Amino acid sequence: MSAFDIVAFGEPLMEFAEVERGGEKLYLPGFGGDTSNVAVAAARQGAKVAVFTAVGDDAFGRDFMKLWDAEGIDRSTVEVRAGERTGIYFIGYGPEGHVFSYYRAGSAASLVTPAEVPLDLIGSARVLHVSGISQAISTSACDAVFAAIRHARAKGVTVSYDTNLRLRLWPLDRARAVIHAAVAMSDIARPGLDDARALTGLERPEDVCDFYLGLGCRIVALTLGKEGTMIAVPGERRVVPGKPVKAVDATGAGDTFGGAFLAEWLRCGDPFAAATYANGAAALSTLGHGAVAPMPRRAAVEEFLRAA
Repeated sequence: MSAFDIVAFGEPLMEFAEVERGGEKLYLPGFGGDTSNVAVAAARQGAKVAVFTAVGDDAFGRDFMKLWDAEGIDRSTVEVRAGERTGIYFIGYGPEGHVFSYYRAGSAASLVTPAEVPLDLIGSARVLHVSGISQAISTSACDAVFAAIRHARAKGVTVSYDTNLRLRLWPLDRARAVIHAAVAMSDIARPGLDDARALTGLERPEDVCDFYLGLGCRIVALTLGKEGTMIAVPGERRVVPGKPVKAVDATGAGDTFGGAFLAEWLRCGDPFAAATYANGAAALSTLGHGAVAPMPRRAAVEEFLRAA
């Protein structure tokens, strides 16, 4: 029996979200970083989760340790680097939605090397989850993710990969080469439609799904925003409708989907049912500010889906 349902590997980022209070603009602290978000979302659905990364020996790094402990997430292999820092980002809001400002260059997580990858931890999991951001933050981190994927495959661990394209971190041609190579080694591809269009040059969701299946994935979960999610497996492709809500802030909704999808897929084995569940979790996550704070727990998701 596997020790963990999911091991997530990537960069945590301390979050500061813009709010207005009494006519003043304030930035409230929170937590971010796509793979940490996925870990929290999955843990809140009842999955047994571990994280691997590096944080600075600073207040923000210690805050993440407290978060993971509070969420019941194993962080025993997390590296704490003396003299290094944990990355941060700010969320502002403009006429077209979110405005993100990142201060992550040289973060502790970007210094991770292949030699530091916890092979025993990865081998003890049912799923390894990584992302394009995990690979974009540095060359050594990129190589470490490939090392983690190779070990997972060798041990029969399912690999989940979120393409999560961030062109501030690397040029498109390099991102395409690395992400396509990683997806080709993965079992589950979790692209968003806008990112997938940039990465593949394809417009139609159906063609995007076929492209990723053609690379060798068993499951493609292509998020379509308010329209829901297109789930594709060899021989079948279906749009799972989204759950309409009056959204306040969509920060982290995709990560909430990812964590909830993996947790539910591991529970029921049906990617279409898992997408229905994850769409509900993602919708609820948009009802509050920030990435982690509004992520729902299983009881809330199940109640929401019963009432929908």
